[in-house]
Amino acid sequence: MKLSEIKNHLSQLSSIAFKLPDGSLVPSHFHVTEVGKITKHFIDCGGTVRNETVVNFQLWNANDYNHRLHPEKLLSIINLSEKVLGIEDLDIEVEYQGTTIEKFGLEFDGSKFILATKQTDCLAKDQCGIPVEKPKLRLSDLNDEPCCAPDGNCC
Repeated sequence: MKLSEIKNHLSQLSSIAFKLPDGSLVPSHFHVTEVGKITKHFIDCGGTVRNETVVNFQLWNANDYNHRLHPEKLLSIINLSEKVLGIEDLDIEVEYQGTTIEKFGLEFDGSKFILATKQTDCLAKDQCGIPVEKPKLRLSDLNDEPCCAPDGNCC
């Protein structure tokens, strides 16, 4: 999800909820402790220099049960971050404390924000020697007519 998309969704909500990949909800007394711009400058295993930049939200649970983050407050934090940090309309990455700090993508289901799992991947598969997986096909899917039918021309 891009920053412009979350801003659009927030402008239409009366409350904010984040759903974890296991289906549970982030407790409603969460705080957004950071909105930032993270740039990763790296070299992949094939020797290509790369830059990735994302907007980072950090969600945190406090024992502060009397306060709830409202959509208009998060919008004001985002707007300030754009102005002060020069944040563009980038993809959003969300940090949340699991057994360690976990990073998620962000989706929206019409009422809640969904913390979507992210996966690692090789960016230079053509150069690192890992064989490409061949697609698995079922022989029964290759031919619509039964092979051993009298007029199947396969016997």
